[in-house]
Amino acid sequence: MLARPTLLSLIAIVTAPAMPQTPDPLTKPIVTDHTAEWLAPRPPVKVFGTTYLVGFGGLNVALIDTGQGLILIDGALPQAAPAILANVAKLGFRPRDIRYILSTEPHFDHAGGLAALARDTGAMVVASPRGAQGLRTGRLAMDDPQRGYDSRFPPVRTVKVLRDGERLTLGNTIVTARATPGHTMGSTSWSWRACEAQRCKAIVFAASLNLVSADDYRFSAPTNKAVVAAFARGQAAMRALPCDILITAHADQDGATSRFLTTPGACRAYASSSQRKLSQRLRQEAR
Repeated sequence: MLARPTLLSLIAIVTAPAMPQTPDPLTKPIVTDHTAEWLAPRPPVKVFGTTYLVGFGGLNVALIDTGQGLILIDGALPQAAPAILANVAKLGFRPRDIRYILSTEPHFDHAGGLAALARDTGAMVVASPRGAQGLRTGRLAMDDPQRGYDSRFPPVRTVKVLRDGERLTLGNTIVTARATPGHTMGSTSWSWRACEAQRCKAIVFAASLNLVSADDYRFSAPTNKAVVAAFARGQAAMRALPCDILITAHADQDGATSRFLTTPGACRAYASSSQRKLSQRLRQEAR
């Protein structure tokens, strides 16, 4: 015969301290001087057609509804993954319907959340060949201008590779990989067409083209000629893209106050700004 629980035993059960939960290594926060700004909460918003933003004040994350599954672009910081999926749900979509997650670059502020997002949705992460190398290791490449920081992030074990000009098709959407190297040698921007009623627009989700580097890094050093040449290629590629709407990986790129730009020539202006800053940096280093 089972003994009935006493009042004291019931009180002990109710008041017993909760067992501590094991921290999730894939969402362990990465905190920098910019984290609060990067992850400033923003409501999900429609861009055009079935393209949306589900990211933050300083970091953009895009969502495309293809009719046969969802495509996510970038993953922000590791701790941002739950908020990204919550924003997807706020739009009325199911996170488990995310089929692909496209990566712009293997840096912690854009790729840190990819491992958790892939695990929680079952989606396949997609990147350029060099980008995939960085995602698999969770470390910056030896030729990365920011290598001196040695910033690490949760690695992504399985990555599908798309080369420059290759396409990913899902449902009614074709997304094209556009190599825009410089910021990293594997940086990739993504372009697609979105339609609304009888209007269609070319949308570009642009990888960073800024010149952030470790303090002792010199773009003018002979060993870094390949990086400078890569920036030129990336700027030229961005300038040539059909571009009705520009979404930059950093939502506040070049002091922007809007999360996306519909200004005519936005992609060309973005490329030109990067080119001017690189020229200025090289002049400064030559002094």
